[in-house]
Amino acid sequence: MNAGAVVVAAGMSSRMGDFKPMLNIGSISIAQRVVSTLQQAGVSRIVVVTGYQADVLERHLAKAGVVFLRNEDYEKTQMFDSAKIGLDYLKDKCDKILFTPVDIPLFTAQTVLRLLRSEARLAIPEFEGQPGHPLLIGAELIESILDDSGEGGLQGAIGRLKVSMVPVPVNDPGTIHDADTPEEYEKLLQFHNQQLVRPVVSLSLVKEIPFLDEKMVMLLQLVEETGSVRTACKRMQISYSTGWNMLRDLESQLSKPLIVRSQGGAKGGESRLTPEGKKLVSQYQKFLAELKDYTKFLYNKYFDGVF
Repeated sequence: MNAGAVVVAAGMSSRMGDFKPMLNIGSISIAQRVVSTLQQAGVSRIVVVTGYQADVLERHLAKAGVVFLRNEDYEKTQMFDSAKIGLDYLKDKCDKILFTPVDIPLFTAQTVLRLLRSEARLAIPEFEGQPGHPLLIGAELIESILDDSGEGGLQGAIGRLKVSMVPVPVNDPGTIHDADTPEEYEKLLQFHNQQLVRPVVSLSLVKEIPFLDEKMVMLLQLVEETGSVRTACKRMQISYSTGWNMLRDLESQLSKPLIVRSQGGAKGGESRLTPEGKKLVSQYQKFLAELKDYTKFLYNKYFDGVF
């Protein structure tokens, strides 16, 4: 299953009085925690929609392996408008899409997995009878949401789909706790100590130097999707020169071209992956997915009951 996620972080945090996405819970920020939890659950494509203090937040998350899209009209629009930006980007790239505001940071990877494994076209986690986040939306429903009037926000648009929302019971109070006010943020900090220890796996392939990791794979994917190295770099918040250096190092280590570059024409130049480049991305993703599954097995074998 190819799963994606939209994390909306475009708001001005007016009720908090501080910039919510970058407030810390433990040793990492709220935004970093949301992204980390989704990645731990195997969500491969994560879009963070920014607006207020976009440059600051994008630099903060630049190494997280996410795609940044901006709501340039964040001051005049609602969360639904930011949600549509992310959903429109992922609609033809994923089978299932998770949606959450950035200020609900303590749901667990187990909750995400339960949602993804459900057969529902629409699903919501439910803790002790209370609905929470993230929402699960089948990709086939996205066009109807994008075409909706927007009355009542995303909740209103979903209600007009004529598709039943399936509650998925979870033992996860993190699904219902947000950080909208200073008082709620203090409660989140108190709750943080209940979070589970978890294994985190990263994979790098090395020859003379490290040449392939999750960041490199994301760059290759975005080049293929956008047809532009420059646009791919912009979405990852890395410089154009850095992106080209990464691609050149990769090709030199493998001694084969992975990017086809065309020049000129009415629409300008274009960059795409070669068949070898596409195969490399696919094989890396399969390898990493199996590695993460086996890591969970080993973690349960050696640490079950320790924490």
